[in-house]
Amino acid sequence: MSEKYALPLFILLVVGTGALIGFLFQPGPWYAGLSKPWFNPPGAVFAPVWTLLYILIGIAGWRSWYRTGDRRMKFFWLAQMGLNFLWSPAFFGAESLVLALAIILPMWICIAAFLLRALQIDRISAWLFLPYLAWVSFATLLNAALYLLN
Repeated sequence: MSEKYALPLFILLVVGTGALIGFLFQPGPWYAGLSKPWFNPPGAVFAPVWTLLYILIGIAGWRSWYRTGDRRMKFFWLAQMGLNFLWSPAFFGAESLVLALAIILPMWICIAAFLLRALQIDRISAWLFLPYLAWVSFATLLNAALYLLN
């Protein structure tokens, strides 16, 4: 596939899959009934943040395939993406705070590993992943706080 058609496809696949998972696994009465930490953001924050992050993740994935071709970057990109797409079904679907933590911790490691590898090879991809690492760091803290409070 040509590079110029692959970029929108990467973005569409990442954003589309994320949106579909978000639609299928929405917060419901279980989540509403949880004790929340003081830093829990309002629900309206999540969709716009994840949409922007998924766009950045899609661009970084495209760069991994079409600009760098680095096998380790590809591996960490695919690994974090798989774990990312498992988190909502674990958290909202299975209603398991501990399973969600067991997914988000290695996801954070894969994101950090991608970013560190990208710093050596493709600084643009590293910059694209920086907000993602920051958000998933916050999400990990939030997931852990929810676990401790409930």
